[in-house]
Amino acid sequence: MRIVIDFRIFSTKAGGLGRYNQEFLNELKKLDQSNEYILLFKENPKIDLPANFKIQICDCHWYGLKEQIVLPWLLYKLKADLVHFPHFNVPIFYFGKFVVTIHDLIMTKFPSRKASTLNIFLFRIKYYFYQLVIRQAVKKSKIIIAVSKFTANDIREYFKLTDKEAQKIKVVYEGLSTYIDSSKKALKLPQNYFLYVGNAYPHKNLEFLIKVFKEFWQKHPEYYLILVGHKNYFYEKLAKNVDCPNLIFTGHAEDDELASYYKNAKAYIFPSLYEGFGLPPLEAMSYGLPVLSSTSSSLPEILGHSALYFDPQDRDDLKKKMSDIVSDEALRDNLIKAGYRQIDKYSWSKMAEEILDIYKKIN
Repeated sequence: MRIVIDFRIFSTKAGGLGRYNQEFLNELKKLDQSNEYILLFKENPKIDLPANFKIQICDCHWYGLKEQIVLPWLLYKLKADLVHFPHFNVPIFYFGKFVVTIHDLIMTKFPSRKASTLNIFLFRIKYYFYQLVIRQAVKKSKIIIAVSKFTANDIREYFKLTDKEAQKIKVVYEGLSTYIDSSKKALKLPQNYFLYVGNAYPHKNLEFLIKVFKEFWQKHPEYYLILVGHKNYFYEKLAKNVDCPNLIFTGHAEDDELASYYKNAKAYIFPSLYEGFGLPPLEAMSYGLPVLSSTSSSLPEILGHSALYFDPQDRDDLKKKMSDIVSDEALRDNLIKAGYRQIDKYSWSKMAEEILDIYKKIN
């Protein structure tokens, strides 16, 4: 079987989806030496691949008009038996057999121009095409891979799928990445700090986190809040009005640097209002870091009893939980132990095995 996989969004610099694709490929190439794979990249990733894996350059940026016109033509030319789109952006004019992974429905839950740099006119056009593309992907796909039961239910309810239609949704959990602290430069980190790793889109709720931290800091001036993430428009906007000296924006961190941030923090805070899966809290747990998590969306499903939860709209609730987690050693120890047990449920190799099984069953 000739399988084409769209890896144009790849590596950690592209965010969570880039990480997902990178880890999936790392595991898939170990598992399957029989099927023929053609991997679509925007540019050559310079990675080692087995003989049955080939790279095809597809210089189409995601979410653009060129993706809708050029990509279908290329897929037909490649004569794929099956295409896997690890994101919802399936070209509406592709009618071949395909699988799509849907990580979340953030654009349907938070259709706000605050989450975009576009003006109102262009934003409305973008939102219209988002709705068209994702609806076509849901309708025409052979299988929809959802990264959590929460996301699967979201898809079913939002698109009003019948019981029969919903049977093509398969839940395949993501895996867990553990980084090695091999940084050649020693990071100068404060002794006491809370950590957040991720992007700064509005649904991540970082304005709320910063407000709460400033209140906490007034009573605990020895504490810092470190936010790790690529300094794009949203991070720059967030940092503009910050007047707290103990708040640090690091920008993008390579994997070895991430390990250092995780290992030395007092606790990890995840204030998000909406997540399809929520990988960073699990990464934090793998380093023995207690986690404070929002109660929203998929997070209780993914984190189970291993996190200390708070209402992501209640500042007093989070502030109290921050105080509890730094003062109560027994609580910290219990969360750390529970975290180690929780992360055993997730692995990239298991994810790749389940996706490969889906490929085989479609064929």
